[in-house]
Amino acid sequence: MQDARLMYGSTESPPEAQMSQTAPKSVAQTAAPYVAEFVGTFAFVFTIGCCLLSPSDPSWNATAIGLILMVLVYATGPVSGGHLNPAVSLGLCLSGKLAWPVMLGYWVVQLAGGIASAFCFCALFAPRKARVEAVPPFTWEYGAMAELIYTALLCFVVLNCSASRRNNPREDTNQFYGLAIGFAMIAGGYSAGSISGALLNPAVAIGFGVSGSAVDTVQPSGLFWCWTAAELLGAAAAAVLFRYLRHEDFSFEEDVAGYEPGLATRCFSEFLGVFVLVLTVGLNVIMGSPAVPWSAAAALMCMVYALGGVSKGYF
Repeated sequence: MQDARLMYGSTESPPEAQMSQTAPKSVAQTAAPYVAEFVGTFAFVFTIGCCLLSPSDPSWNATAIGLILMVLVYATGPVSGGHLNPAVSLGLCLSGKLAWPVMLGYWVVQLAGGIASAFCFCALFAPRKARVEAVPPFTWEYGAMAELIYTALLCFVVLNCSASRRNNPREDTNQFYGLAIGFAMIAGGYSAGSISGALLNPAVAIGFGVSGSAVDTVQPSGLFWCWTAAELLGAAAAAVLFRYLRHEDFSFEEDVAGYEPGLATRCFSEFLGVFVLVLTVGLNVIMGSPAVPWSAAAALMCMVYALGGVSKGYF
């Protein structure tokens, strides 16, 4: 089923949305979503680069990155959907929430924004370099797996909190979608940061690599492609999980308010929520994270927002 919405977090009412589909758009209106994606991705990648390369306390890096993502999603959501991440755009497209031509256009501007931003922060902090590599003692296999899992978490939260017909209906949109997305990034940042760097975004990985800021000890100038592939696979996995847990989004029923998930769906929802929570806590404890409760709370909150409407989110 192809959803008429090409963006999440939309503030349009149904009559306004119908008018926007029939009325001719000006050049500025047509370009606005792509400009928003470029500017938002630029600001997001620049924040990541500054956090990684600045001499400040790294304990707050994941929090700063998650919060800037939350702010940018709220800022650009009504314009472009606030994807700011090629993996998010792919997940929405695979779930029928975004047209393929729009996704490809978003990819172009997102990657352009990431690359331009990486050149800027590399010039600002030269000769310091940002790295796209597994954090020792982990090898690239572990890093790629961490990127896959937590990119899947991020995309899954986006799909459930922003694109779900029942969790974010057009006639009564929720206001927590940006909060949930930002805190999914915080959970992933503290959990995977000591394994892969927790980039969770191909625009970040490719931006680092193309700008020459990527340094890899195993395959110089090539590992960022591995991270990108893992992140895109994570988006595909999120789309599969979304299709299984949100049957109502792929039915032909107009009224989904009275839909009740089956027992198997509710049980799998609880399994997935507990899996993410325990994995996040375990990785934080094992890696000696300074923010175990904060990261665990972030994981719990974003999963409750994502799956509360499926199984009540007991976890």
